[in-house]
Amino acid sequence: MSVAEGSGGGGWKGLKSSGLRVILGRWFMVFASLLIMSVSGSTYIFGLYSNDIKTSLGYDQTTLNLLSFFKDMGGNLGIFSGLINEITPPWVVLLIGAIMNLFGYLMIWLSVTGRIAEPRVWQMCMYIFIGANSQSFANTGALVTCVKNFPESRGSVIGLLKGLVGLSGAIMTQLYHALYGNNSAALILLIAWVPAAVSFVFLRTVRIMKTVRQSNELNVFYKFLYISLGLAGFLMVLIIIQNRLRFSRIAYIGSACVVLVFLFLPVAIIIREELKLLKRKEEDVVKLNDDVKVVTENSSVLIEQPLASAAEASASYKKRKPDSCMSNIFNPPDRGEDYTIFQALFSIDMIILFVAVTFGLGGTLTAIDNLGQIGKSQGYPTDSLTTFVSLVSIWNYLGRALSGFVSEILLVKYKFPRPLMLTLVLLFCSIGHILIAFAVPNSLYFASVIIGFCFGAQWSLVFAIISEIFGLKYYSTLYNLGAVASPIGSYILNVRVAGRLYDKEAVKQMRTLGVTRKAGQALTCTGAHCYQMAFIIITGTTLFGFLASIVLVLRTRKFYKGDIYKKFREEAETQTGSNANGVGPLKESEAGANAASFTTADTSGNNVKP
Repeated sequence: MSVAEGSGGGGWKGLKSSGLRVILGRWFMVFASLLIMSVSGSTYIFGLYSNDIKTSLGYDQTTLNLLSFFKDMGGNLGIFSGLINEITPPWVVLLIGAIMNLFGYLMIWLSVTGRIAEPRVWQMCMYIFIGANSQSFANTGALVTCVKNFPESRGSVIGLLKGLVGLSGAIMTQLYHALYGNNSAALILLIAWVPAAVSFVFLRTVRIMKTVRQSNELNVFYKFLYISLGLAGFLMVLIIIQNRLRFSRIAYIGSACVVLVFLFLPVAIIIREELKLLKRKEEDVVKLNDDVKVVTENSSVLIEQPLASAAEASASYKKRKPDSCMSNIFNPPDRGEDYTIFQALFSIDMIILFVAVTFGLGGTLTAIDNLGQIGKSQGYPTDSLTTFVSLVSIWNYLGRALSGFVSEILLVKYKFPRPLMLTLVLLFCSIGHILIAFAVPNSLYFASVIIGFCFGAQWSLVFAIISEIFGLKYYSTLYNLGAVASPIGSYILNVRVAGRLYDKEAVKQMRTLGVTRKAGQALTCTGAHCYQMAFIIITGTTLFGFLASIVLVLRTRKFYKGDIYKKFREEAETQTGSNANGVGPLKESEAGANAASFTTADTSGNNVKP
């Protein structure tokens, strides 16, 4: 019986076969990754529950910022997840991340609600580090896997998936209101169990699959983007309405249900795409079965030269000594080739990128983590604080998604280098910091939009740049090495600069008012001056990162003028060519299996039938 006959069929058996094909397909793998990422941004809503930690445990701002630093370090120190992902399948990384997320945030919730003895500061730092570090495991397991499965659409993939991480703050906020009302401490419980549950459900769905070129691949990602844009627009309108009207519990539940509909809407697109692939493969099998006899008759001609070439290639491969991670550390390959971990680590390009990211992301993280305190010190109403966090979340998403898709279009059509777009984003980001520093009336709304957008855009651009310059072979580790710059910048600018200057101003204000600070009393500062000097300094460091990024643009301008995706097209064509033409005669069953396993496209995007 042919594959075409076996893959079809009617009734329950055919329906079951089609359903299994959808679940095991690579598009469903993308959907699973989208869901995992859409609940993995709990570190970005720290501002919503940080005050609960501060008041319940009696922390001053410096201590709270120290806790924030460990959160940022945990969320971005993904070297461990990267190294684990190099030697294990993605489900192992996702499982470890789910366990860490559940443990870390559950312990914080128990501490804040007084269900366990009050922990010491170092214990709270450890809990939030473990909980936040689970985000790097989810990112590595889902995003890195998708990039490897879709190497020619990496900008779109990174923009879409990282965009949903940015949007997850607003998503989790709506789910929290629907499930727990306005109990902000319960938000910590929500971010403990929801991400863990989602990762656990899709453990075996997210996996490395055979790279297959598909002519409408980018169009499918655009459809996912349109759905996510619809979700972002709905959340934006919802936030505005919630800021003006008092929502009941039923209203929150209704809005959360609409959010869930948006999250599961991609399944309809996935089913449609998988059915199209199934129909095309069945047509390919019929055509290939008709050509088997012709291939068999000419087998003697087809087999001789390819076998000789294969033998020569095998002998040549045996003579080559495999490169180790320690070899040629200071003699890296050309940009775009696969660097070893140490070659990338000691590369001048990586050092320059690291400096730019340290001061760029460090400044935006400081603003995001202190957004609630900034709004409170500048006299904004309590309801506006949630609005600021939600605005950052939504524009964080837009920055990630748009920078990924737009930079991909500009790169392919106009050879516009991604490092140059990163440079422009850093310059734009400094405007947001200036608005915070000088506290113009209502400027915090605009600052939230600018900082949220720039924060998200930097992530998508940095991860795409790393994959392009240093290759994909060790991308799991290099992706996370680049992310380490963020917590370093956060520690310098958040803990050492913003936190200390805030406490200094708070103490000065208390002395002016003649108030004596009691033991365990949290320091509170009121007025524009509380964060003014800190954000003037942050503006300067962001401009320094802007200058460093210009250096990277100059160094890589020749590389980005070339065709950086050429080798991936050649690899796909070589792979599909060997299956389509064969090294020798194909048995009918082998021909059918090969035809059913993939559909190819040539460089122009036209379908190629095996």
